[in-house]
Parts: sequence; C-alpha cells; structure tokens
Amino acid sequence: MKQRQHFLGLEVDTGPYPSFIHEIGKLAKEKGSAYVCVANVHMLVEAYQEQEFAKVVNAADIVTPDGMPICLGLEHFYGIKQDRVAGMNLLPDLLANAATKKIPVYIYGGDPKLKPLFDTYAQTHLPGLDLRGFYCPPFRPLSEKEENQVVKQINDSGAQLILVSLGCPKQEKWMAAMKGRINGCMVGIGGAMPVMLGIKKRAPVWMQKASLEWLYRLLQEPARLHKRYLVTNTIFVYLYIKEFFNIRIKKK
Repeated sequence: MKQRQHFLGLEVDTGPYPSFIHEIGKLAKEKGSAYVCVANVHMLVEAYQEQEFAKVVNAADIVTPDGMPICLGLEHFYGIKQDRVAGMNLLPDLLANAATKKIPVYIYGGDPKLKPLFDTYAQTHLPGLDLRGFYCPPFRPLSEKEENQVVKQINDSGAQLILVSLGCPKQEKWMAAMKGRINGCMVGIGGAMPVMLGIKKRAPVWMQKASLEWLYRLLQEPARLHKRYLVTNTIFVYLYIKEFFNIRIKKK
C-alpha cells in the first residue's frame, strides 16, 4: 500500500488517502501494539530540534503526511503526488471505519468536557461505534502506579484503536513508551477532536489547499500560537531551501 520516503529528517509513508484508513484499521484488528504519527510541519521541526524525538516519530508503524507543505515537498523533491492525510480528516474517517468494522475504540487525552459532546456526535454520525473508554489524564506527569493503572484500564477495556489527544510532542512520546504495553493501535490525533465536534472551525478548503491552514489557526488563537508559528515556519523554510540546494548539488 505504502512506501516510506525520507523528507527533511522524517520517514514519511506515502500512498493514497484511503490506504491509510485501511492500514490503520488492519493494525487495530491484528490486536498487536502499534502507533501512528500524523506528521505536520510542527512535528517535523520538533524532530529536527530534538534527535530523540525524531527517533520516536520514525519508529512509528505509520507516519502520515499531514501538512500540505510536506505533501508539496514530496512532489517537488521526489515527484511523489501525495494525498494529504491530515488528523482533521483522519479522525472522523477512522471512527466511521471502526464503527463499520466493529473495532472497539478508546479515547485518551483531551478535555473531559468533550465527552458528552462526543456522545451526542456519535449517536448522530457513528451508529454502531463501540466506545470502550474516554479518559482525560491530569496535566501533571503520572506516577508509575497511575501509569500502570492506565495501561491496565485500556487493555482490560478490549479496545483495539486508541486515539491519543495529548498534543505534539507529548502524545508521540507517550505512544512510543506504551508500545509493547498497550494492546492496540494508538493514533496521535492532536487537536482534531474539537474541530470534529464543531467547537473550533476549520480553515476553508482553499486555505487548506494553499498551505495556509496554519494562518487560519493563528488568526483564531494568536496569543497561543504566534510564537510557535513564527519559529516553526521559519525553521521549516530554512530546511526546505537547504534541501533544495542539496538536491541540486547532488544532481550536478
């Protein structure tokens, strides 16, 4: 279904969008321990700045190309016309697939206030969804005892698809630490849940296609995001230009 392509420090899986839904569902059905990283520009830059985090992402069973800049870069540098596999699309589609294929789901992370809203959404849009748990951990680090209790709770629930909403890079590090301990396929969904539930609006399609979804989010939450995007986007542009010239030199 998919092949991995090295892109600016990340090993990104490529392939048509529906194949990612299929492969993640397959990992869940196999009842093994696996995790999926949904890679955007923020994650790529975090990996560039922290080598250990890069290892965490690249060790994932699947790394999806979330950000449009990543998809455009794959085409620009390697001629790969890649569908965007964004968390905002992936979340509702994975849930719909889980409802159809009878894959039990567990949601870990996010805001506890989302639970009743999710229940209402599921009743309308996801008939047949088997939700085995919805747990929002405290913001402080868990003790070893609490962590063991979480692992037992998730495993005892019988969930095969675990959707993790802790934010990057925390959720990716958590999933990597839980591989081999949690019996299911973990997927880092970041902040996709509030968008799916209609609490936050998503950028218009034209902004998504023009790689401007970050700008829309910035306009929604300028105080929280302005510093991150200023630094992140600057580093990404630097890495992109550097790779452009590296490839040109190699071709000579």
